[in-house]
Amino acid sequence: MHKSSLDKMLDFKGKYLKDRNEEPLLILDLGSLDVNGSYREYFDVSPWTYHGVDMTRGKNVDIVLNDPYDWETVRSNSVDVLISGQAFEHIEFFWITMLEIERVLRPGGLCCIIAPSGGSEHRFPVDCWRFYPDGFAALGRFAGLEVVEACTQWKPDSRYTDLCNSWRDSVLICRKEALPFFSAWRRRILHGTLHKISVMQLKGA
Repeated sequence: MHKSSLDKMLDFKGKYLKDRNEEPLLILDLGSLDVNGSYREYFDVSPWTYHGVDMTRGKNVDIVLNDPYDWETVRSNSVDVLISGQAFEHIEFFWITMLEIERVLRPGGLCCIIAPSGGSEHRFPVDCWRFYPDGFAALGRFAGLEVVEACTQWKPDSRYTDLCNSWRDSVLICRKEALPFFSAWRRRILHGTLHKISVMQLKGA
């Protein structure tokens, strides 16, 4: 976890959660395994509840997923904030993961995803993708989320003297809209069907 990513997530907290310090928010951190740092110190504060989520047991992992595309241990409409940094480039079929993010977020819930638009290959265990603002915004819309912000650090930042600037991180911030009952039900059916077909294709069914 590089310093510029930590700073971008801290900026998200300051901009979007600064007035919610007294709310008992449930916050999930997708891809939370501590590899040279994590976001825990920013979000594991009372009365918030922070859970690190990853595919591998280890430091800063509270929930181990059996399947990156089917989070059966996380209830629908239960998460207030989902954060993820330096994980999406390692997820082979990230659009299916985005459907799961939409599913678990409460109406009004926020997600903040940070991933590189550049940098060298860093397999963990695979390195598949790079993201630009338009692609990130399209991903949010695909999942039926309101795109609040999509941007990329195109230029070097003089605050960083290590390899931070080489990643040129992109940031996606989305909100799950509070829909009328019938519209929410229709979207849930549509997304559920799309998710099921996608997972079946992966498993060769």
